[in-house]
Amino acid sequence: MKLVPLADRVVLKQSTPEEKTKSGIILTSQTQEKPQQAEVVAVGPGGVIDGKEVTMTVKVGDKVIFSKYAGNEVKLDEEEFIIVKQSDILAVVED
Repeated sequence: MKLVPLADRVVLKQSTPEEKTKSGIILTSQTQEKPQQAEVVAVGPGGVIDGKEVTMTVKVGDKVIFSKYAGNEVKLDEEEFIIVKQSDILAVVED
């Protein structure tokens, strides 16, 4: 099955949380904070949203940083995704 976002929505695959701190302390799953970095796996077509033309600037494969409380979490085929509006993406991470 495949997720196809509509309008200005973007489907993200979130990075896995760190299991250890930089100093070597192992974190339990309860203390791990979900990272705000993700990879774009699908992008909607954009279009006219609320009377304004929205052009999609992110593309599949981009690594992005998104707002902490943005989007909706979705589980599909045992994988977890986050669907956000393009405006909830704060930055594209360039290598």
